[in-house]
Amino acid sequence: MNHPEKMERDDLIELVGTLQSRVAELESEVAEQAEKIKSLEAQLAKDSHNSGKPPSSDGLKKPKKTKSLRSKTGRSVGGQKGHKGHRLEMVEVPDKTENYHLTDCPDCKNDLSQEAIKRCERRQVYDLPPEIQLEVTEHQAEIKDCPHCEKEVMANFPEHVTQPTQYGPRFKAQACYLNTYQMLPVDRTAELLEDFYGKRPSNGFILGANAQVEAKTESSVGAIKEQLTKADVTHHDESGVRVAGKTQWLHVSSTEDLTHFQIHEKRGKEAMDAIGILPNATGIIVHDHWKSYLSYDNVEHAFCNAHHLRELIFMVEQHQQDWAQEMISLLCEIKESVDEYSSSHPDAQSLPPNICKAFETQYDTILQRGFDANPQPLPDPSQPKKRGRQKQTPPKNFLDRLQIHKSGVLAFMSNFSVPFDNNLAERDVRMIKVKQKVSGSFRSDSGASTFCNLRSYISTVRKRGLNVLSSLSDALFGNPFMPSSSDSAPSITSE
Repeated sequence: MNHPEKMERDDLIELVGTLQSRVAELESEVAEQAEKIKSLEAQLAKDSHNSGKPPSSDGLKKPKKTKSLRSKTGRSVGGQKGHKGHRLEMVEVPDKTENYHLTDCPDCKNDLSQEAIKRCERRQVYDLPPEIQLEVTEHQAEIKDCPHCEKEVMANFPEHVTQPTQYGPRFKAQACYLNTYQMLPVDRTAELLEDFYGKRPSNGFILGANAQVEAKTESSVGAIKEQLTKADVTHHDESGVRVAGKTQWLHVSSTEDLTHFQIHEKRGKEAMDAIGILPNATGIIVHDHWKSYLSYDNVEHAFCNAHHLRELIFMVEQHQQDWAQEMISLLCEIKESVDEYSSSHPDAQSLPPNICKAFETQYDTILQRGFDANPQPLPDPSQPKKRGRQKQTPPKNFLDRLQIHKSGVLAFMSNFSVPFDNNLAERDVRMIKVKQKVSGSFRSDSGASTFCNLRSYISTVRKRGLNVLSSLSDALFGNPFMPSSSDSAPSITSE
């Protein structure tokens, strides 16, 4: 027969065991929920100052005050000594001259009408004529009877003269310029042309002008792609765009004097292969750490340190990582050293080997401090073993990336042709984003493709320091700008 005290003790032991098991379950749930909360808070904390998110995604919230990572130069604000200014220069032979006669002295009122002119002070005003009108040219082709073949024959009209009445190539170039380069909507483009010239073209005419310029510049865009595959250093980026009611991807490849845009329904390697630049490239490509770029082993990789700085700021703010602040300081210090050394040694291609070695040692030391503060997490023996890579913390993942791709992160100090960041490609993408803000989206795939081809041509022309409107007119007259490797840009101008 069981003793009552013994039964009560056994029940208490069982109850304690049950409670301990339940407490362990609750602790596990709390830890899991805390991790999810931390992850969600980290997502909410990301904006344009500490991640790769664009400023447009910040919304209406008050932007966080950020401290510039640039060191103070000590120079005053504004134009610096030696800066070349820009102003209107006087012409030797003006189109018109207005003379103002001096008939009496403004001080004593003495008559000066018979006095000799000592000299004239000149001032010139650049302005438009009071009225700008379209010039109408009538083309007349002779028609004759041929006595030999007894046929009525006619002389050939110029290639661009195809209709009894039509707008000419220069007018079409202006329509394309306003709609595609200045990004006016089609209706406003037609309205502006009417205000300027008294003739309002149809919306179809403007779209048709874009299509004609696209056809005339097809060989130019092909040459741009070919030149990009041969370039020593190219910049690459991608961004989402809305086309025909769905999200597609704009891919940009560019250099200081070449730009190529293309839209594809995919973001990754499938799209990059279809575009055909990266598979055939032979130089160094600058990009962020998007994994599709890393799939190409026919090129060397350099990474955007502007992205790294923003991610490091996030590590400092959200994960309290001291090593990240040290890495920010180091990258900025290396950049300053590169700028100063390249300025004082114009023929240098890199920092001296001993300086590079010292910076690499500092880089490795900071990473090691980061790894010490973020050790590899041990597997939980109470949890079932999972397949695949073990989950790590964001700081540990970032540290692994900086270690694995060390040569690409520091490429800018060992090769001065490699920039510190990928801002060139991001500036080129910006114009397409502006177009999307103006229009909301592209209505059709063909419209998006036409816009990209035209902007590829226009951006390249602009980077070469050429006049965009003249280059569009030349294309319609059958003489488009053709880039070649021997071309040099007199003035590189960002769009």
